[in-house]
Amino acid sequence: MSKVWFVTGSSRGLGRNFVEAALSRGDRVAATARTVADLEELAATYGEAVLPLQMDVTDKAAVFASVRRAAEHFGRLDVIVNNAGYAQVGAVEELTEQQLRAQLETNLFGAVWVIQAALPHLREQRSGHIIQLSSAAGLIAMPLGGAYHASKWALEGLNEALAGEVAEFGVKVTIIEPGGFATRSGKNPDPLNNGHMAQPDPAYDGLRRRLGAIAGKQPAGDPAAAAQALLKLVDSDNPPLRILFGQGFYPMIQQAYADRLKTWADWQDLSAEAHGKADQQAAL
Repeated sequence: MSKVWFVTGSSRGLGRNFVEAALSRGDRVAATARTVADLEELAATYGEAVLPLQMDVTDKAAVFASVRRAAEHFGRLDVIVNNAGYAQVGAVEELTEQQLRAQLETNLFGAVWVIQAALPHLREQRSGHIIQLSSAAGLIAMPLGGAYHASKWALEGLNEALAGEVAEFGVKVTIIEPGGFATRSGKNPDPLNNGHMAQPDPAYDGLRRRLGAIAGKQPAGDPAAAAQALLKLVDSDNPPLRILFGQGFYPMIQQAYADRLKTWADWQDLSAEAHGKADQQAAL
């Protein structure tokens, strides 16, 4: 049985590859982008199988209207892909309030609006699969990525909680954590040269130079391969809550989790001391 998808950020990158993969196998897709002209080629190629929708995920009313239109147009919604987002770069000290708020408005609140708009339809159907694009940056953190990490770490917790809330309705949740993918000019994107840069403070110039020497050097994944992997994921009867897409960051993530466990173990005595004694607590 063919599926009906609702995909944000469909104009380019992984989102575009996801949409094309779904359409190519006979599924139907409501594809959203901030500029609907970016979706004209899809409409010309796939005709009525695709519903192009102009939508900015930061516009809550527009999100709810678009989800409602997609559900009415196709009669159901099966796969919700929260893909829209971007990376704000800058040291925490360099970030303006507006830059941090804009990062969270798009990456976090935009995803929340899509989830809240889609869930009533999925609950009524007693089925559906919410796909949340997070990042390897939702599991580990690096200097100059504080705003982006904040948004992705928040999505990790939000969607894990969501999975427990909607399981009884037959709705599944999967968080995809991609590494670097060759979404522009066949290259692994350079996070330090992406157009969303805070005003640099000279105090961090040395750090920028050191990171710049290694930025974008991880092996770049193939977006088309990621799209095929997504098809297998949504067809699975028992999909995982979390899955890494790509291999470049796996060793780093393994080491990060090992380091966390070791640190907690090394400081367990002080952790226990912070808890206090049970008899003292009872007396209070």
